[in-house]
Amino acid sequence: MRTGLKKIVCGMSGGVDSSVAAYMLKKRGHEVVGLFMKNWDIADEKGKCSSDADREDAQYVCDRLKIPLHDVNFVKEYWNEVFSTLIKGYENGYTPNPDILCNKHIKFKYFFDHAINNIGADAIATGHYVKTSVFENLENPDTSEGIKLMLPLDQWKDQTLFLSQIPQRALQKSVFPLGDILKKDVKKIAESIGLDRIAKKKESMGICFIGKRNFQSFVEEYIEQKPGNFVDVETDKIVGTHKGAHYWTIGQRTHLSGLDKAYFVSSLDTDSQTVYVAKGTDHPALFFETLFTEPVHWIHKPPRDLIQNQMCDVGFRYQHVHPVSPCTLTLSGGNSLIVSLAQPMRSIAAGQYAVFYKDNECLGSARILRTGPSLYVLNYKDRVKFAKEFS
Repeated sequence: MRTGLKKIVCGMSGGVDSSVAAYMLKKRGHEVVGLFMKNWDIADEKGKCSSDADREDAQYVCDRLKIPLHDVNFVKEYWNEVFSTLIKGYENGYTPNPDILCNKHIKFKYFFDHAINNIGADAIATGHYVKTSVFENLENPDTSEGIKLMLPLDQWKDQTLFLSQIPQRALQKSVFPLGDILKKDVKKIAESIGLDRIAKKKESMGICFIGKRNFQSFVEEYIEQKPGNFVDVETDKIVGTHKGAHYWTIGQRTHLSGLDKAYFVSSLDTDSQTVYVAKGTDHPALFFETLFTEPVHWIHKPPRDLIQNQMCDVGFRYQHVHPVSPCTLTLSGGNSLIVSLAQPMRSIAAGQYAVFYKDNECLGSARILRTGPSLYVLNYKDRVKFAKEFS
């Protein structure tokens, strides 16, 4: 007879990851309850709401696993704390990350509280590819010193970036059954228990509420057009026009016609609605080696060196697909940070999250407030200084 955790509410999305997570928990002897949350209820241009199909798949899985499925509606909360923040971010020239916001405000806040307080769960579970520092002691975790968020076995599917704002109180009662499993094996497990249909289901990508719509068409429904110019960062010449700076993000290709080389967005000026662009995907105006953050969220504890010396070396990542790279953190104005990268990186944008790592631990993250000067600006200043000294 197992002791410790007994009743676990597993978030069911209708996908293979949450399905196998629920199966593994039941196999371990736990009482598993499925919970499907609805965050969006507006249909796409074809009159379909993807959450309806996902709900049907979640019910199909729970029926196969012989576990109950509950429903909860967080449409209002999602609109207020994720979607509205997203729209305001785009209007102000930021590049938000809705997945990080959803996990912070919805899954590990409202979903968590609902599972614990209304369903009587001992813990919640999701199909995220992450681990915790008490993973091997799933039933009787020692939370006296707090719990760390760790990298999973499947480094390609690593989702710690998306959970880098998770609150400690939720992490202490969260279970991630897929932390020690490869994605290919998750699909094999699903097929072995008769969930072939779910295993073959196409994985959802991109922003869930946009669906198959073009991003610019979607944004037009919520932000009015604010026409402006594309301006060459080197020549200051207008090379095209656009419907609004909020459509664009740093590093994005513009697809301007009639030019000898592709242009990419290097910076945004939302006051004048000017989008500065640079020729070529590897233009120095697209690369940065310093960035400044808002106050950082430490999942467990801040690095000791940072507290003692005001500086420390850690790993850095700002996009899910990027490998972790070295950087140096410097405390600035309380809990804000100056991040100095060991190597310049491309397309870092305000509004994204700087996520920090050390020894396979995801330490936490901070929203990027602004970048330092690009390599193009730095080199330009050096050229001017050199010219003055030797003229």
